[in-house]
Amino acid sequence: MKQYLDTVKETLTAGTRKSNRTGVDTLSTFNINYEVDLRDGFPLLTTKEISWKNIVIENLWFLSGQTDISILRKHNCKFWDPWADAEGKVPSAYGNFWRHFPLPDNQTNDQIAYVVNTLKTNPMSRRMIVSAWAPGNAQTSELPPCHAFWVVNVQNDQGGEPYVCLHLTQRSCDIALGIPYNIAGYSLLLELLSRFSGITAGIFGHTLIDAHIYTAKPDGSMQEYDHIPGLKTQLERQPRALPKLEIHPSIQALEDIEPLLSLDTGQIMEKFILHNYDPHPAINFKVAV
Repeated sequence: MKQYLDTVKETLTAGTRKSNRTGVDTLSTFNINYEVDLRDGFPLLTTKEISWKNIVIENLWFLSGQTDISILRKHNCKFWDPWADAEGKVPSAYGNFWRHFPLPDNQTNDQIAYVVNTLKTNPMSRRMIVSAWAPGNAQTSELPPCHAFWVVNVQNDQGGEPYVCLHLTQRSCDIALGIPYNIAGYSLLLELLSRFSGITAGIFGHTLIDAHIYTAKPDGSMQEYDHIPGLKTQLERQPRALPKLEIHPSIQALEDIEPLLSLDTGQIMEKFILHNYDPHPAINFKVAV
């Protein structure tokens, strides 16, 4: 995917060294923007293998609104384990704020239901915004939301036919590990919103505020966290054709998501078939927690 590889090149070329909370240095850049047209294929990275299963399960978990990671553990998705508390919950879970954004007097707002309903009743609205950034939580959380908020917007093509788009604003962007999952994850959400509304899926837009690559210290220490070699390997690989996503016809509404949570892994993946995904071999990157 050219947009991703261009982001890697830009950060390697123009990034400056920064320290951060993890203790592992980064090469950091500010304000990278790109867009991907889902009508050209599903944007799952091909210059290294990405776990499609992990993307599907994680985003179903987000849409469920749950903070408990038991569904992730059930399907052997381990990437949220470091952030779970002793009870197996992640208080800053994205889906919790998507589905239960805190309001005064202990009330909550279901932002996903609002967006789906607006797509059906007033698709040209410019107010379809979903925020995971609740200041009362985010300002004190050990892991405040990286992909802070997103906006859904419907445009018309040259023939007057509508297509639905999604723009993600991401405050903190781990290029090697996080960004490939974020691109595919939000593209899956866009495909689901398309299915729920009956409007063709169009463009995924992405703003990376602090786009960074983890790297070893100047003295050579923390070499195990250095993501630069693996990213350079990807730059040497030829991108392959994007796969095509097929969502099962039984999934037509937001309400169809919750029943999926009780299925086993194979049954869920039968609902989200990725055709002709032919990536280069996986590259392992160590996460800086």
